[in-house]
Amino acid sequence: MSKFEESVEVEVPVRAAYDQWTQFETFPRFMDGVERIEQRTDTLTHWVTEIGGVRREFDAVVTEQIPDERVAWTTIEGEARQAGVVTFHRLDETRTKVMLQMDFAPEGLTEQAGDKLGFVKRKVTGDLKRFKSFIEERGGQETGAWRGSV
Repeated sequence: MSKFEESVEVEVPVRAAYDQWTQFETFPRFMDGVERIEQRTDTLTHWVTEIGGVRREFDAVVTEQIPDERVAWTTIEGEARQAGVVTFHRLDETRTKVMLQMDFAPEGLTEQAGDKLGFVKRKVTGDLKRFKSFIEERGGQETGAWRGSV
């Protein structure tokens, strides 16, 4: 199991950063290799990804969600094994630190080699930078919000 921890500071209030992160169906707009996410229930999502020529489909469930603080998940079914948490830290009224911690189990030689070469870590870093650009270019205006707790 590989473990990653990355963070990015975004120039938006914590509520905007958090609210945008709850809009899973927009992830393909800033996550490289994520083709589609379907929100099936408040806590269940279905993912379709293609990364490095490896196509995967899997379901993930939100295991904990606290508005403006954290979203945690784990895969429950399908072709990928991962779990993680994203936390949101208010730096001031207009800036937020978004921290991602993730456990990922690479499968097969291609994924294992990519992991050892730092591909997955670079992908996670890139996804967070693209999230920063996505939310900042919108002027901190999120595409939606889910304020429920899990």
